[in-house]
Amino acid sequence: MRGHVVAIGGGKFWDDGSEDPRLDAFILSLARRERPRVCFIGTATGDDVGYRYRFLRAMARHDCVATDLPLFARTVGDLPGFVAEQDVFWVGGGSTANLLAVWRVHGLDSLLREAYARGAVLAGVSAGMNCWFECSTTDSFGLGLAPLHDGLGILPGSACPHYDGEPQRRPLYRELVDGGFPPGYAVDDGAALHFAGGTVMEAVTLRDGAAAYRVEPGAETRIEARLLALAAHARR
Repeated sequence: MRGHVVAIGGGKFWDDGSEDPRLDAFILSLARRERPRVCFIGTATGDDVGYRYRFLRAMARHDCVATDLPLFARTVGDLPGFVAEQDVFWVGGGSTANLLAVWRVHGLDSLLREAYARGAVLAGVSAGMNCWFECSTTDSFGLGLAPLHDGLGILPGSACPHYDGEPQRRPLYRELVDGGFPPGYAVDDGAALHFAGGTVMEAVTLRDGAAAYRVEPGAETRIEARLLALAAHARR
């Protein structure tokens, strides 16, 4: 059995105290149990405390058990046991390259592959989208964008977040794919692409007009996104 991946193109989450619960409710609905255990991984921003706080505050609106996994100042001794207990992993944005390096040092990359094989939900935004694919576009290496070739490869091909949110993303990604970069998926800010068992199920969005795209050499196919409704169980 393989689990789910929810690849979120970008957007501000949990920043101003008026969190939109719809995307989190969608992610949690994919979990194997009714009251899922959801773990935030903030490695891409160096385990920023504010990011962690905003996540926990947002999860308080949902019927779940929320925790986080810091790796810069480890608080978890039995990492395999801790990972095995979680149903959902929510990965924040930041530096994709740094995230991958730190995960590999701690062996978290292998543990997340095992969790996915058991049916866990892997979700994330920006760097938290990139990490699940073989390749991606990233600003991890400097002031501009560059290709990254050593993602986890849980999903085949390449990824490009912020497709409509940053003007250089679309032309660079199209150029890379036309030049031999693995074909893949691009996602607008405010939208997400849901994979189940490695297969695209649907795109979902928090705003009209946002979508996902299948990008291949010489072709870009738009995947229309379903506008998410407010989940009945989300706490107001």
